[in-house]
Amino acid sequence: MVVKVGVRERVVGEVAALGVAGAGGVAVPRVVGVGEVGGVFVVVNTVVVGSSRIPRGVDVGRLRQLGSVAARLGQIEVEVSEELPLRVRSIEDVDFAVERRGVAVWEAAEEVVAGVGAPGGLVGLVGLVHGDLWQGNTMWSGGVLSGLVDWDAAGVGSSGIDLASLRIDAAILYGDGAADVVLEGWEREAGSAAEDVAYWDLVAALSTPPDMGGWASTIQEQGREDLAAEVMTERRDAFLRAALAEWR
Repeated sequence: MVVKVGVRERVVGEVAALGVAGAGGVAVPRVVGVGEVGGVFVVVNTVVVGSSRIPRGVDVGRLRQLGSVAARLGQIEVEVSEELPLRVRSIEDVDFAVERRGVAVWEAAEEVVAGVGAPGGLVGLVGLVHGDLWQGNTMWSGGVLSGLVDWDAAGVGSSGIDLASLRIDAAILYGDGAADVVLEGWEREAGSAAEDVAYWDLVAALSTPPDMGGWASTIQEQGREDLAAEVMTERRDAFLRAALAEWR
């Protein structure tokens, strides 16, 4: 069993999301119990078989599976509720705006997002959103995606949120071309071309810190000790610039 603690909103949201995702056929932990202990909210989940370790080399099949599961999440219909609120980006409770102030490329991205507002969605897919979908929150067994974990940022929104989150993650981990493999997996599963990709890529970039140093240890702990913070930042910046160029 896995025991997680947190504030009420996150624990309740995770429980709700796990129920919806599981009913929709997505491999997730099963909730065994939830409650409040000494003012702390606790949820107990089953263990998902597999490992979250991230391979150093590009695995095309793995990246396509990630895109596919993002599309499947978007196909799960769910109503906005107190437990599963409307989401417009990943990890909405973390804001890096102050850190970006005065940097031209970041301000350009902010202007695009603020000026457009969230588009209608990717080919009409508006459904369940994981809200913090990167490879560290996925479990793998024998090269097969065995489950998605850590659902405390979940909600309802465009499939583009999770798709772009996985795209920028792949770009940071592997560099040029990896993000497009994730997109291939999404489009194969959805059966349609994705729309608004550049917009959601900008949203994903704005959901990361300008200096990736603060996230480097978390990524390195998942098996990517070879990745320096400077390389992560350079790759993320290239992803951001490419999205801006595509938008324009």
